[in-house]
Order: sequence, then C-alpha cells, then structure tokens
Amino acid sequence: MLKAEWEKRRTLVENGLIREMQEGEAFDARLAESMKYSLLAGGKRLRPILLMAAADAVGGRGEDYLPSACALEMIHTYSLIHDDLPAMDDDDYRRGRLTNHKVYGAGIATLAGDGLLTLAFEVLARQPGVPADTALRVVREVSEAAGANGMVGGQALDLESEGKHIDRDTLCRMHMAKTGALFRAAIRSGAILAGADEAQLSALTEYAEAFGLAFQITDDILDVTGDEAAIGKPVGSDERNHKSTYVTLTSLDEAKLLAREAADRAHHALVPLGEKAAFLSELAEYLVTRDR
Repeated sequence: MLKAEWEKRRTLVENGLIREMQEGEAFDARLAESMKYSLLAGGKRLRPILLMAAADAVGGRGEDYLPSACALEMIHTYSLIHDDLPAMDDDDYRRGRLTNHKVYGAGIATLAGDGLLTLAFEVLARQPGVPADTALRVVREVSEAAGANGMVGGQALDLESEGKHIDRDTLCRMHMAKTGALFRAAIRSGAILAGADEAQLSALTEYAEAFGLAFQITDDILDVTGDEAAIGKPVGSDERNHKSTYVTLTSLDEAKLLAREAADRAHHALVPLGEKAAFLSELAEYLVTRDR
C-alpha cells in the first residue's frame, strides 16, 4: 500500500506546487525561475504527505488541505536552499543536481529562499474550507516550528556546533528543532485542519516526535552508508564539516538500534487511531529501511 499511496499523494503535491507557483508568481523573472528550480526539483515530499495523512488519520480528507501541505514543502525547500549556501553547509549538489546558489548565485538563492518562506504563509492564509480561527491556529503552529524556537534555532545550533564535540542531549535538542519541528508542525497541522480532538492530537504529536527522531538518525546513518546517486547529494558531508551525529556519538550499529526504537514508539503512538492511521504507521517503518 505504501508505494502506491505515496506516489498518488506525491503526484497531488507536485501538481499543487505548480499551481501555487503560478498563482504566486514573482514579478522578477530570475527570482521566479530560481524559486521554481528548487521547489519543483522533486524529492520525497514527505512533509506535505504527512500533513494529509494526519488529516486522514483523524477522519478528515487529506486532499482537502493540499494548499497547506504545499506550504510546508515551500518552507522545507527554503531551508534547503539556505542550508546549501556557502555561509552554511556550502554544498554543491541537492536532489541530484547543482544547488540553487551554484546556478543563480548566492544573492538570488538567498532571495529565492526568502520568497518561498513568505509565499508559504500566503498559501496557508488562503486555505479554503476551514474556519478562520483554525487557519490562524495552523499559521501559528507552522510559524513557531519554522522560526527561532524551531527550525531556524536548530540550524543556528548546528552551525555553532561544527568542529565541536557535543553531547547526545544537545544533538537531540538540535535535531528536534532543525528537523523534527517541521515534521511535528506538518502532522499537528493536518490533524488540526481536520478537526482532531485533544486525544487524537496528543497521539499524533507523540508519533511526530518519534518520527522526527527516527528520520534524523536514519539521515545520519545514510550520510555514512548511503549511495550518492540514490540520495542525490554527496555522502560524508557530516564528517567533512566536522559535525557530531548519532553515528559519531554512538556507533553505526547503535544508531540503527536507536532508529528502530524511535520507529517502534511511533507505531505505538498510533494504536488509539486504528486503521485510519495505517499509512502513517507504514511511513514510520519506511524510515528505518529507506536508502535515500
């Protein structure tokens, strides 16, 4: 079921992103081209798929919230563009092709990220079919996750930690902000949009936190064991940038065990939601077996 459902939802997201970019076209042609270059470059589209799947899991219809799902992908893509910049990770390749700044220059790439971030909130604000207070709640959820107390804060801690030995608690805190916060926002936003009750939202929040941890640990593992062609970016970048990871702080085998434990916690969190959460459960299992 996972592959077929994933591809169906990924196609929805791809088409939705094209529509949103047409509606929110930048007036500067090169800026618009740069934004599209990264946003429409493919990828797993995991965050928008999680948003829709969370809505399904609480009895909603995830496809109804495609605009909000696309907004999450815009924020994720902006973060990748900025992560790759010379002042950050200075990466040359992303998703199998040159990074944005290698094509458009650091200035336009920076503005493309800024443009996608702000467009995301425009798209969130015009999500049809939800009460104004619900839309506002989602905007706050996403802005907190993307900001200085979420993803941006985690990125800052990541930069400050380069070349330093940090402990596991600091590493976990960094990644729960840098990577996990947006996963948490995607899942909680889907549930909120679909009218989840507090028990459902609590279960999905627990799932999201375990999912984010499993994802990051697996990412660290793939930076050591992954295939560059499958991943679409160079492997070994963590070591080159002297970054502490779950692999360097423990071992490859222990990191795999930690990822498995986190995935198991994600599975357990979904038990109260029953069969409607089956797709989310399969996604958690995918994390510990993925090769990209």
